[in-house]
Order: sequence, then structure tokens, then C-alpha cells
Amino acid sequence: MSLAIFLKLIAIFAVVALGWVAGRLRWLGPGDVARVLSNATFYLFIPALLVRTTARIDLSAMPWSTLAAFFGPVLFLMLAVYLGTRGRMSARGAASPSVRAISAGFGNTIQLGIPIATALFGESGLAIHLAIVSLHALTLLTLSTALVEIDLAHAHAAREGTRHSLAATLATTARNTVIHPVVLPVLVGLALNLSGVTLPALVDETLALLALAVVPLCLIVIGLSLEHYGIGGGLRGALGLAVAKLVALPALVLAVGHWGFGLSGTALAVIVVCAALPVGSNPLLFAQRYRTLEAEVTASIVLSTVGFAITAPLWLWVVGRIG
Repeated sequence: MSLAIFLKLIAIFAVVALGWVAGRLRWLGPGDVARVLSNATFYLFIPALLVRTTARIDLSAMPWSTLAAFFGPVLFLMLAVYLGTRGRMSARGAASPSVRAISAGFGNTIQLGIPIATALFGESGLAIHLAIVSLHALTLLTLSTALVEIDLAHAHAAREGTRHSLAATLATTARNTVIHPVVLPVLVGLALNLSGVTLPALVDETLALLALAVVPLCLIVIGLSLEHYGIGGGLRGALGLAVAKLVALPALVLAVGHWGFGLSGTALAVIVVCAALPVGSNPLLFAQRYRTLEAEVTASIVLSTVGFAITAPLWLWVVGRIG
């Protein structure tokens, strides 16, 4: 692992540690400050980033086959984790299967992914990685939101003792999925993109300014959550999520990309390394929004980020031997 990437990992841990210290010393006040900052990020800063990103995607230049080789295995693993957890969801809440699913699939594609792609693969590799980033939150958060809203609709009907028709469940799910702080901004951005409308300079500058806060705030929230929830309570589940993210997912992407789509060289290496990235911060925001498994997701982020320093060089070696 290069010095630049190692320093990036250290910087991430430093900001997370700062959040932990702020929580321990109550610099930001009493109570669950992590949830307040998480809500600010989820409702203000991430929507700004998503609108601006999706409005600027060059759809005609997307490497669709390479993207399919990446997102196919990611969505498969997420659905497998979701279905495997769903039978036990009553113990953890209706939202827990979707929270675990997004934790197993959602990688740290920005804070770690962009500098790693740049350092290892240059401009050609970075272009592929940025294509993944442009669809990453859109695809994974939309799927997770749809799944969790279906489960919440079923759970609500069960609590109320009412029969829930398929049509009513689908209508509720569709409404709650679209009117959502992640999905709605993406739809707005895509509508602007497809219509050819350019964002006014003032609007674009405002969105860009808001988007700058996403990365540092997410890292601070992880530190605050680590202090508030601890790591011991969710350690067992977090280990499983870390293994799924660091081992199972890149193995699936490697198999599908190389033997399914015939990829090799830079394209294969980029999608495998992207799949091998540690759990990102968005799953924690997702967990806090639905108030479930916050400790487990926080622990999975920390464990997978530490483990990435070991597994990333191994995956690079494997890809080099195959591709």
C-alpha cells in the first residue's frame, strides 16, 4: 500500500477520533448529538451532493458493461443479506434487514475510493471509479429504501391488526421511497440531466458548498456514534458485515467481472478494489434514520476500515495474477 493511501487512512481515523473525543468531552452538548448531525447530513448536505452529481452525469459516456459487472454482484449480495436477516427481523426491528444489507454493500467510495483509484490506476482507472460513484448512492440507497419501506408497511399493518393489501403496501412503499431525502434529490437531478437544463450558477455554487460538508460530517458522526453506542454490543454482527464487505463482495465482483463479462487489466482491477473498500458512512446515517443497529454499523465501519489495510493488497495481488 502506497504512502499516500496509508496517510489517507490515518487522516480518516484522525477525524473519526476527533468525533469520538468531541462526544466524550461533550464539546457539542449533551444527548445524542450524533443523531442531530446525522439528520443534518441526511436531510441537507447529502441531498445537495446527490442533486448536483446526478444532474452532471454524462450518461452517454458511461461504461455500462463494467458498471453491470460491479453493481450486479453488489445488489446480489445485498439481497442475500437482506433475505438471510429478514426471518429474524422481529428481534431487531423491521428496518434491520435493510440496514445490514446496505452495510454489506455500500463502500467508502469517496473518502478512500477516489484517492486509491487515482494513486493505483491513474486517470483511466479514476474515470471508471467515478462512473461507479455517480450511480453508487442512487442504486444502493434506492434499493435499501424500497426494501425498508416495504417491511415498515408490513410491520405497521401487523401492529394495527389490519389486513394489508398488496396494492396498499406498494402505494405506501412507492410514496415513502420517492418522498425521501435520498431518492427525491436523485430523481430531481436525473430529471434536470435528461431535460438538458443546466443548473443556474448560483444554485450550482450553493449545492457545491453544501456538498463539501458531507465527508467531514460523516466522519465526525462515526466518531460520535462510536463514543455513544460503543463497539462491544454489535461486535459479532459487525465482524460478519466486515467479512462480507472485504472478502465476499470483491470475490463476487472478481468472478462476475472476469469470467462473466470477460474483463481484465485496469477495468477489472478498479471494480474489484472498489468492491473491496470498507463500509462507508452512509449505512450509519441510514441506521440512525430508522433507529436500528447503530452500534453494529458503527463497529462494522471501524473494523472494515482497519481490515482494509490488510485485504486491499491481497486483492491487488489476486487481480494481478488473474487479469
